[in-house]
Amino acid sequence: MGLLARWGYDVFPAHSLKDGLSQLNIEPPVDVILSDIALPDGTGYALVSEARRKGKRVLAIALSGYSYPSDVRIAKLTGFDHHLSKPCDCAYLRNILQQRARWEKDSLGND
Repeated sequence: MGLLARWGYDVFPAHSLKDGLSQLNIEPPVDVILSDIALPDGTGYALVSEARRKGKRVLAIALSGYSYPSDVRIAKLTGFDHHLSKPCDCAYLRNILQQRARWEKDSLGND
């Protein structure tokens, strides 16, 4: 969370599935979900699946200790766009976030 804030991102932490689900309803809408797979009261899979079910145009990044190919496949099937293994390659994460920011800027400029 501190690293993302230092990079200039607004961070709204959610420490559980319940908290994450409530964040899906805030305005302005959440642009990125960066979630562990294992949450105290559920899973990141459930969080992202619900975001997709609600039609949220959110970049979903799994940050997980689960790194077998089957884990990555499940993450993709449940709606994650990226699956990063712990420990995280911070430069790669930053690149993903910067690409999303450029995409958002370009999308807003074309309306």
